[in-house]
Amino acid sequence: MYMTTILLFLVTISVLVISLFKDKGKTIGSMKKAKGMMGSMISDIVGVLLLIGLILAIIPPEKIESMIGSGSSFIATIVSALVGTITLIPAFVAFPLIGSLKANGAGITTLTAFLTTLTMVGFVTLPLEKETFGKQFAIKRNLLSFIFALIIAIVVGGIMG
Repeated sequence: MYMTTILLFLVTISVLVISLFKDKGKTIGSMKKAKGMMGSMISDIVGVLLLIGLILAIIPPEKIESMIGSGSSFIATIVSALVGTITLIPAFVAFPLIGSLKANGAGITTLTAFLTTLTMVGFVTLPLEKETFGKQFAIKRNLLSFIFALIIAIVVGGIMG
């Protein structure tokens, strides 16, 4: 395990122990409430994980690479932003994919648009987000995230390109 992970575990356990000594009833009540909330969300989380697996099976990283292409053209940037929006790829897959795309000639703006929409916009998780935060909030957040992801891509492309 990484030192940071160990440190976070130690801090969490320490704070939990302090909370138990300070007010055992409230701490146990909070833990029960958290367990109940997690239990009610577990089916949604499992559904999202299954959807991620399905998307990764349908759209493998190689296909994404061929869709984005090379360079930082406007079309490639928009396509990469849309691909990032509709896919949900774990970071441990996304970062090596970005490295592979960069090695194959994809531009910084295009890669930034892909990565920022991948992490900021949640088309796949939109149903869960609508249920949790409300339809209007979820749609506004995703729309603004898409717009800001493109702005970030343009700024990063201007600085790094």
